[in-house]
Amino acid sequence: MVTSSSEPKNSLINLPTLPSSQARILAAIDVGTNSIHMVVAQIQPELPAFSIIAREKATVRLGDFCEQTGRLTEAAMERAIAALKRCQEVAKSLNAEQTIAVATSAVREAPNGHEFLQRVEDELGLIINLVSGTEEARRIYLGVLSGMNFHSKPHIIIDIGGGSTELILGDGHEPRTLSSTKVGAVRLTAEKITTDPISNSEFQRLQAHIRGMFERPVDELKAHLEPSEHPRMIGTSGTIETLAALHAREKFGTVPAPLNGYEMTQKDVREAVSRLKKMSFSERLAVPGLSDRRAEIILAGALILLEAMTMLKVDTIVICERSLREGVIVDWMLAHGLIEDRLRYQSSVRQRNVLNAAQKFQVNLEHSQRVAEFALSLFDQTQGVLHQWTSEERDLLWAAAILHNCGHHVSHSSHHKHSYYLIRNSELLGYTEIEIEAIANLARYHRKSGPKKRHENYRSLTSKRHRRVVEQLYPLLRLAVALDRRQIGAIQSVQCQYSSDSRELRLQLQPSDPLDDCALELWSLDYKKSSMESEYNIKLVLVLQPAPTEA
Repeated sequence: MVTSSSEPKNSLINLPTLPSSQARILAAIDVGTNSIHMVVAQIQPELPAFSIIAREKATVRLGDFCEQTGRLTEAAMERAIAALKRCQEVAKSLNAEQTIAVATSAVREAPNGHEFLQRVEDELGLIINLVSGTEEARRIYLGVLSGMNFHSKPHIIIDIGGGSTELILGDGHEPRTLSSTKVGAVRLTAEKITTDPISNSEFQRLQAHIRGMFERPVDELKAHLEPSEHPRMIGTSGTIETLAALHAREKFGTVPAPLNGYEMTQKDVREAVSRLKKMSFSERLAVPGLSDRRAEIILAGALILLEAMTMLKVDTIVICERSLREGVIVDWMLAHGLIEDRLRYQSSVRQRNVLNAAQKFQVNLEHSQRVAEFALSLFDQTQGVLHQWTSEERDLLWAAAILHNCGHHVSHSSHHKHSYYLIRNSELLGYTEIEIEAIANLARYHRKSGPKKRHENYRSLTSKRHRRVVEQLYPLLRLAVALDRRQIGAIQSVQCQYSSDSRELRLQLQPSDPLDDCALELWSLDYKKSSMESEYNIKLVLVLQPAPTEA
């Protein structure tokens, strides 16, 4: 059975559009393995809601790696940069206040992926955030939730990309499972298909490979389902939309617009795979609705979908046209406090994951929270005076403060270096790869030497902006650590007074116990103040508020 239904409504879509003077324009770019996609959204903060006002797409095939080295090729990078420049022009023409770009599988895996990101920043001034597979899945979930109402019932989301496939289980609240598996339409076509049409033996090997790769994420997803639950499957991405369009054209002679809500059965998908595997590339090119790029990879993509549906015992799949790009917009709205509905839990995803990591590494949380409070107090009091960083960088400083001592979990000796590696390899959902790198570097420099070009961890900060974040904020973290040197809360508060004439910053310390001379804290502050002084070209003066005299 095949049906086509209209897009379900919820608080984030299909709402009245406010006058443009009250709206905010945001562009979101997804730099994928096969294509670069951009959506430009008009956000109505008062509702809150957003509507898509423009879309841009270019098939650049970043995933066409060099066979010998696995690196992004020069041709692919040039195609990508040209597409990104076009996206910038469209965003600018629509007065977008910000363009947020994320990169996924191809850039994650390529040895020169970071070099490509730096090149884009240098040539276009565009910062692309590299996200992990799990973080990609989380944002896909947010995007789908913005376009479909789950009614608190479990749904399986599948997003088939060029290099990876994300499987998500959620019911409209906290996602139960998030997974990213290295099976994608471009990847499998390049690595597993050499015959045209595909031979039976090669098809069987491809099928077995997909099943083997899906075994673990499918088992994990099933483990989070109750016996009585029978979730519906939601499909996103170009591969699934193409299959739906081909099916609709064959059955009804026309493709519904939008495709959102269109359903196919497992039998429909199986029949599509059966037809496609018998066709040569030239025969697929002749199929209406199949571009040359899509015709090349559609068989592998269709088989990925069929195997997922078979292993999960799902009979039907419904199309959702919202995915990662829209999830980036929702994530931005959450970060800026514009959403307070059923997605509210997502606004604390960063905090919860940092605190989970702290618990995992047995961090002294009472001490770390005091350090974080001091760090944020110093940040707030010097903002606009010594630095111009915003709430985004403030959040990175908070995370680094909470986790700065997590290296003790490995060893007391050189624990600041261990902190870097533990943070860098933690799954901190809600943060991009470069943000995690910045957090790890901030924690790394809470003691001992400051950032140096010869340090491998510092060189891993490919973004100039994030290098500057580390350079300017690590001194604040050092002072915050010194303020709780004995880890007993000896200092109650700190007040900053800055004189621009003398370039002097006075730190007035309020002891928790008026009779405590806080000698060790003062010594530690004096020892660590040089990084603050050299970075900001100031003189730091420490003043301990004296104990009140008795009458």
